[in-house]
Amino acid sequence: MIQRIEVNLHKNWQKELADVVTRPEELLSMLDLPPDAYQPDSEAKSLFNLRVPRPFIAKMAKGDPRDPLLLQVLPRRQEFQQHSQYSVDPLQEQDNNEPGLLHKYRSRVLLMFKTACAINCRYCFRRHFPYQDNQLNKAALADKLTYIGHHPEINEVILSGGDPLMAKDEALAWFLDKLEQLPNIKRLRIHSRLPVTIPARITEQLCQRFAQSPLQIVFVHHINHANEVDEVFSRACKKLTQAGVTQLNQAVLLKEVNANAAAQITLSERLFAAGILPYYLHQLDKVQGAAHFEVSDDEARAIMAEVLSELPGFLVPKLVREVGGERSKTPIDLHLEP
Repeated sequence: MIQRIEVNLHKNWQKELADVVTRPEELLSMLDLPPDAYQPDSEAKSLFNLRVPRPFIAKMAKGDPRDPLLLQVLPRRQEFQQHSQYSVDPLQEQDNNEPGLLHKYRSRVLLMFKTACAINCRYCFRRHFPYQDNQLNKAALADKLTYIGHHPEINEVILSGGDPLMAKDEALAWFLDKLEQLPNIKRLRIHSRLPVTIPARITEQLCQRFAQSPLQIVFVHHINHANEVDEVFSRACKKLTQAGVTQLNQAVLLKEVNANAAAQITLSERLFAAGILPYYLHQLDKVQGAAHFEVSDDEARAIMAEVLSELPGFLVPKLVREVGGERSKTPIDLHLEP
């Protein structure tokens, strides 16, 4: 029988955020895995810090070194390998004339609302991003709102990061107050991994503010494996649904984590049961340190062919990749190469 770690789920989200695990030795010990055996891997934390909330660790299976949630966050020695087709800026975001703001899609603008995350995922395409040069305080956000107001073609604002839900409810409410005054804006989209890592982040206060907004609120979760979707998280999603929030999911196809049809089918079914529609399945962004997660396009096509044969179309995410400099996602043709 699989054992999982018990955690106190009644803490508030800020206390849980302050109590994340940052040492590989502690994480491994919590999972009944021998830290000494992972020493060469643990050294990769020098490239990208370990950071994992305890509610997320509670979903991992004790004694299983191949647990798909553990593999997303555990430093690996392969991260030291340099690959010629990989870079520190795979999406060409770092040479930006508007720090903290990306306007590569005509009708949408992305704000680096908060430049920290609750969890550090080893495949993160922004693991080398200069967040210190892109932080937005209230005055800077006011300037970005002016920019948005002066571009009438923008009708949607995307909050990203880092993770925008690292901001307190009051800060998000202030931003919504200002954004709702711009006549060109129809939608606010929030990309966050916080609800699935610390479900307590979905507070009553936050949901009440979303429910009051005249804007369409779209919440994009980042969930890669069905084991991330538990009952506590599902209850948080129900609160968002009751607040009128549309919920989508984007995942990354990751070797050893979810690179098979069964994992993708189970993920889509479990997401939908929680009120979330599958949106995108991304091919890995080629960021240095993450090459060991790569799945070939032909493998991805074969997986999706199986998924298409098993699921209704509304549960099948779009297989895409993001190409630096391009003005939209690039769909991957599902026909296998001859």
